[in-house]
Amino acid sequence: MPLYVYSITAEDHPRHLDGVSGVGSEPTALRTVAAGSLCAVVSDIEEEVRPKRRDLTAHQEVQERLMADGPVLPLQFGYTAADDLAVRQALESNAESYLSALDRLNGCAEYHVRASQADQTPLLHQILGDLPEARDLNDRIRGGDQDPRLPLALGELIAREVEARQETLAAGLTEALVPFSREHIAHPPSADDFLNLSLLVPEGQQDSLRVAEANLTREIGGGVELRFSGPLPPYSFV
Repeated sequence: MPLYVYSITAEDHPRHLDGVSGVGSEPTALRTVAAGSLCAVVSDIEEEVRPKRRDLTAHQEVQERLMADGPVLPLQFGYTAADDLAVRQALESNAESYLSALDRLNGCAEYHVRASQADQTPLLHQILGDLPEARDLNDRIRGGDQDPRLPLALGELIAREVEARQETLAAGLTEALVPFSREHIAHPPSADDFLNLSLLVPEGQQDSLRVAEANLTREIGGGVELRFSGPLPPYSFV
């Protein structure tokens, strides 16, 4: 029977999952498939599992419950296997790398840090104040100059400067936060974000990271929104 695979743990992980439901319209009991020093947490499925809210929540709850009792390798939502044998073979063939990853992630959680320009106005005022060329173009437009090239030239200049300043800020934020982590990954920013950073943070550094978050939020100002989320299962570092 096909299996939905949630995560991989060490064989001696307590796996306290009583009362936790699996994915699917008719969830089956969570169970484990063991191979040597490793276990995979799975449930039987009879249908394709789609990313509905209930199933996403169920998947995440399994990871969080496991993470509370020890290191876990969380799989991304939607991972399935043909049967127990396929899972067992995967555990056996990758045992060394899985055990190494569990050791590396022990005592750590993932934190996401994102930053976006919530309000462009303060930044635009700074650019006009700092760049004589931008200020001159803006003054000519406001003064009634009808040259159709002026708005385009001003827009391109400001767009380049916004991008450069956001890249500089993103680099500064990363430099300030990385010391609290064991590992970090800079993801490509999406939507309105100019920073999308994942940090693998040891338990002993998590309070210090929160203090740094508060200090950075206070310091950057200028219409920038800084968003932290965590502690999370370490999806980015598996």
